[in-house]
Amino acid sequence: MGRRNPIGLKKQVEQKLAQYRRQSYFSPGSDVPQDDRLKISLLDNMISLRQQFSNSSDLLNREITVCGLKAQLLACEGMVSLQSLSELLAEPLNGLEGQMSSPMELLDWFRGQAILALDQKEVYTYSQTFQFLMSGFAVILVEGLDTGICFGLQGFNFRSISEPSAEVNVRGSREGFVEPLRINMTMIRRRIKSPKLKFELMTAGSQSRTDICLVYMTDRVSEDFVNQTRLRLQQLPMDVVLESSYLQPFLEKQPYSFFSGVGTTERPDTLCAKVAEGRLAILVDGTPFALILPYLFHENFQTIDDYTHRPVYAAFARLLKYLSFYLTILLPGLYVAVAVHHLELLPHALLRRVMSAEASTPFPLMFEALIIQLIYELMREAGLRLPRPVGHAIGIVGALVIGDAAVSAGLIGSPMVLIVALTAITSFVVPSLYDSVTVLKFLFILAGGFFGLFGVTLGMSALLLNLCSVSVGGVPATSPATPFNPYALRDMFLRAGWRFLGKYVFHIEDVPGSQMGDKRLHGQEDTGEGDQVSNG
Repeated sequence: MGRRNPIGLKKQVEQKLAQYRRQSYFSPGSDVPQDDRLKISLLDNMISLRQQFSNSSDLLNREITVCGLKAQLLACEGMVSLQSLSELLAEPLNGLEGQMSSPMELLDWFRGQAILALDQKEVYTYSQTFQFLMSGFAVILVEGLDTGICFGLQGFNFRSISEPSAEVNVRGSREGFVEPLRINMTMIRRRIKSPKLKFELMTAGSQSRTDICLVYMTDRVSEDFVNQTRLRLQQLPMDVVLESSYLQPFLEKQPYSFFSGVGTTERPDTLCAKVAEGRLAILVDGTPFALILPYLFHENFQTIDDYTHRPVYAAFARLLKYLSFYLTILLPGLYVAVAVHHLELLPHALLRRVMSAEASTPFPLMFEALIIQLIYELMREAGLRLPRPVGHAIGIVGALVIGDAAVSAGLIGSPMVLIVALTAITSFVVPSLYDSVTVLKFLFILAGGFFGLFGVTLGMSALLLNLCSVSVGGVPATSPATPFNPYALRDMFLRAGWRFLGKYVFHIEDVPGSQMGDKRLHGQEDTGEGDQVSNG
């Protein structure tokens, strides 16, 4: 039998994949022509709007007469405050005397004399009209004008400001971000009352047109970094953006790494502290989680409480978090490696207990560790997705199945139950790294089971290399540990007091190893040597 041509086989596979892609997938694209301008004819505009809106029931329109000129008042149902609409727009228009004889005079009145809404804009295309309508604006189209006037009268319902669910604190603010973008911008502005704080609005997603906002200090952020991030967001090949995590892979240099150089937070005070250090934050409409970039690895072990408690306790808490992180990823793998390949390392008393427990179980130790870790993850996922009133039942079932029944039946050794329980507790000490440590502990179990301590050591070396490769905007995620900077250690593993931390202003682009451009937006350089003054 002749050998197959690998080039021909590759072409056949590519053709088959292209065929499947054409059948089930399509490239993202806009549903409204971007260059279709509004027409002078009011009837033509309404026909086009209704057709492009697919005659949806939530598009409301009311024909009105203003100074003898026909007009249409447009809004999306549930997006506009009816009280604001009647008080700020309907009553002034009804009381307007017939002194405008042409549409241009009415437009000039809207532009220069009327104060019907503080947020008032003009639109010239159908795409812009839809954008404002779906953002809670009321739009007026007038016969004889190819321009629409938009009024910000938002009145949609949203979740009230409450305490953050993922970043709980003892002292400090109890406010967390909510879903509406403008509310989140307000909470940031209340905390940084500086004209250097800039909000830059743009959209993402060719279909969803989700509002996103870049937040930065113009005198502290790198201009090149802002331009690069803005360009990446503008070229985003996404059809729909519903959460900030949709943007995260496009902002990372190593999107497939175990760790990320882009952080998340739902606390306005944390975001303000990061922005004050020269970082860039991204708010996404529809989610309470904001992105922060660049984000250093050691900041996963910092919380707002570190800066509200005394430095001695803050240092103890941080060291406890580092210990918990390494216990989570290494403890199961080390136990399997020692119990399978290096029994001589165990004390005699402990060795007898481990061997007696494992002698009564039918499975190999590595397989036993994988099974019990998998069962724990299944129960955690079930408890997370179940309704809260019945979620506690998963804990009861888990305690009975794993803690008692499995050991009594001889399926799992009691030392392994203790290892899994300790690993489960330590995995929640640093919640921002839970996704990473969940995968890593399975990999270290396999490495320890097959290769012993050599496999664990080799895996740890590969993990450190993977971490050192993470960077965003030219800032290494491992800085200031590598490259090492002893000055920055005052707010890394330990924390100095505020009398010392507040003496200098820290800039993220000045950390060791940073390749971020030092050209700030307004060229205002800081003379301080730099210090880590972030608030979590």
